[in-house]
Amino acid sequence: MRSDLEPIRKVLAVNVKKYRKNFGYSQEKLAEKTGLSAQTLNDIEGCRRWISSKTMTKLANALNIAEYQLLVPDSEETVKKSRKSSLKSLISLHDNIINTINVQFDHAKDTGDFI
Repeated sequence: MRSDLEPIRKVLAVNVKKYRKNFGYSQEKLAEKTGLSAQTLNDIEGCRRWISSKTMTKLANALNIAEYQLLVPDSEETVKKSRKSSLKSLISLHDNIINTINVQFDHAKDTGDFI
């Protein structure tokens, strides 16, 4: 698998699964609606298989969406990643502030001088 296609394949896998679940379809039910095998859907959702434009059209039609929607990253997932990154930054900032306060406190306690 080409590494430059990996992010797109992951987006496709997440979106097929998301839209399938939104309809309440099992992989078997979606397979029936598309004419694909359940194993093929399992491979697509597991990032183990790329799909042809014909298969993309079958999936989009069965899920009542446009083909391009299968390739658009989920904005909710993007927001989650952004929040996670922001939380990590906040924790790091918190730790730095606490460390600075502790150093200043220890200095003041040991020397009687305030920085």
